[in-house]
Amino acid sequence: MQHRSICSLCEAHCGVLVEVEGDQVRGVRGDPDDPLSHGYICPKGLALKDLYDDRDRVTQPMRRTRSGDWEEIGWEEALQEAAERLHRVRAAHGKNALAIYLGNPTVHNYTATLMGLTFLRAVRTRSRFSATSADQLPHMFAALKMFGHQLLLPVPDLDRCDFLVVLGGNPCASNGSIMTAPDVMGRIKAIKQRGRVLVIDPRRTETARLAGEYLPILPGRDPLLLLALLHVMFAEDLVDSGAWRFYSQGLEAVQAAVAPWSPQRVAGALGMEAAAIAQLARDFCASPRAALYGRLGTCTQRYGGLNAWLLNLINLLSGNLDRPGGMMFTQPAIDLVAVTAKMGHKGGFARYKSRVSGLPEFGGELPVSVMAEEIETPGPGQIRALLTVAGNPVLSIPNGRRLEKALPGLDYMVSLDHYLSETSRHANLILPPLATLERDAYSLVFNMLAVRNIARFNNAPLKAPEGARDDWQTMLEIGARMLRLTGAEGTLRSWGLDALRRFGPRRMLDVMLRSGPYGAGVPLLGPLANRLRGKKPGLSLQHLLDNPEGVDLGALQPCLPERLFTADKQIQLAPQELLDDLLRVPELLEPMVAGELLLIGRRHLRSNNSWLHNSVRLMKGKPRHGLKMHPDDARKRGLEEGRLVRISSRVGSVEAPLETDADMMPGVVSLPHGWGHTRKGIRLSVASAQPGASINDITDEQHYDPLTGTAGFSGVPVEVAGLGALQAVEVGGEAASKS
Repeated sequence: MQHRSICSLCEAHCGVLVEVEGDQVRGVRGDPDDPLSHGYICPKGLALKDLYDDRDRVTQPMRRTRSGDWEEIGWEEALQEAAERLHRVRAAHGKNALAIYLGNPTVHNYTATLMGLTFLRAVRTRSRFSATSADQLPHMFAALKMFGHQLLLPVPDLDRCDFLVVLGGNPCASNGSIMTAPDVMGRIKAIKQRGRVLVIDPRRTETARLAGEYLPILPGRDPLLLLALLHVMFAEDLVDSGAWRFYSQGLEAVQAAVAPWSPQRVAGALGMEAAAIAQLARDFCASPRAALYGRLGTCTQRYGGLNAWLLNLINLLSGNLDRPGGMMFTQPAIDLVAVTAKMGHKGGFARYKSRVSGLPEFGGELPVSVMAEEIETPGPGQIRALLTVAGNPVLSIPNGRRLEKALPGLDYMVSLDHYLSETSRHANLILPPLATLERDAYSLVFNMLAVRNIARFNNAPLKAPEGARDDWQTMLEIGARMLRLTGAEGTLRSWGLDALRRFGPRRMLDVMLRSGPYGAGVPLLGPLANRLRGKKPGLSLQHLLDNPEGVDLGALQPCLPERLFTADKQIQLAPQELLDDLLRVPELLEPMVAGELLLIGRRHLRSNNSWLHNSVRLMKGKPRHGLKMHPDDARKRGLEEGRLVRISSRVGSVEAPLETDADMMPGVVSLPHGWGHTRKGIRLSVASAQPGASINDITDEQHYDPLTGTAGFSGVPVEVAGLGALQAVEVGGEAASKS
């Protein structure tokens, strides 16, 4: 039997057709009727079957014994133990002694997103962490300061753009990021046919090779380029005269701030020609439909917040913000921006700070860079218990080894996880969620970032096992039990979580669809009342169930200033925090230390963070965990292709095979993210056969953006030295290598 669903393994959220026979998945392919993906699917989508069939996947609650082994226990026992032990820590040490870490897959699951927020409010801890501060936080920071809401993020209108500039991003490998765009390669090819695509990056990436136009840039020096582009726009009177309608003040402050940063001043530090910088500014402003898209490389560095602000300014002042073909705002069927604003949750910044390093909270979360020190450092508020949800921070936060050493010192730890991973192996309890194909699917978060407005809901292709629980159910049950243990007041509050669990995410989704911008109206009004007020029948959960291929709601449309959430409904051009942060920029003019190399990460289309390496299908082929280095840098150090090298930073060292690659900028080396499956005690049989090295064993938790607290993965200084040779092994029937 064929079932329609959504592949939620990356941000593209492509529509898929899943062939099911009984409880067996026979195949997965793209859905040609999906209004956004049109049948496209990448290798990860095909691996949905592998994740479901994986023998290493945890399917029953597991408890770590005193001997360090694991035993399966029942759900009732597991939930009660988790609640009692977490409550015990809070009662003895205060509510902030319990920390919660939410991994990236949480936002790919609409049920966990909706219900997880309620759980977080119920436990009331300030010790909250997520993948946000290791990824897109600077974009959210700039959105909060400029547009009035942390979730109001512009995306490139790829289907109408005729000049796309990509800075620090590789959408051909990521399938888009802060940009839900299935078949992004096809979309970029279409832009090339009607215009231009330019990539600016320390590496000639897959996207750069497809684009055909490429400029190298040293990691972390993006502010110099962005400031120079703005300088040219003001100096040559290229600022769009129509952009004034979006802002009321601040233009003079921006002009004064960028005045010192001419192309001539920054060209040497960037390794670019001043004339090329000026011409890029002219070409971008002359294009009627241009978009400057900056992504991970602009965020996860020491100037992430500054970069996000400058990117928005260039798009706005060139006339390309809120214009078809430029950077636009979505208007999804469930508008989380409007919903959270009505609830008073537009975002927050620096309302409190971490107790050790003093880094600011953002949106109620502390930066992941301080997670280990908050566990290690005694005193009021020390983290004594941890709950991780769909995350593997040992491999995904800076200096993961420090966190790895800190975790055994916790009083108690619970992991909601599919696997016995590098992080969950330290837990006392592992509570498994449902498999992706056992869940209903709706792209709650990623419809907010899609290059076209659509809505799609699909029932789970596979029936969940009897008694199994998904993340949202587990979180609400633990939360309700913890509240009841606190006494009468807590028992009263627990009723709310119990009621919400019974109401369920499907009914909540229906209410949100009906009351949204395309909605059929709330059920209490009824069809008659809707007709009386002239409202046409619109979206509801039933309407989406009747149209499982999805509903096309149309191209992105201009929506400013109505969609702004600032007090004066105007864009704030010159937030003081960002003007003040410009004082750090002159340090970027300093030359690199002789012989120093700067480390960057990279992604691959067949991988996603740290949890898709246990699929034989995705691990086949040439090994992808080597260190890439320009041939000239290798020759200077006497290093040879295929030999093991040691990469060292302030915090430690790792070993990896060397891949000489002329696509690397001299002075820059690249190690991929998500590997490092070498830890004892994990149960990842395929991943362990080709473990690779974790880049985050050498990224530095002290290398961060002082303004936002975002982890600075990109541009970490390292040294590389030779070791030895490699020998061939076989992975999935194809040649690979192992030291």
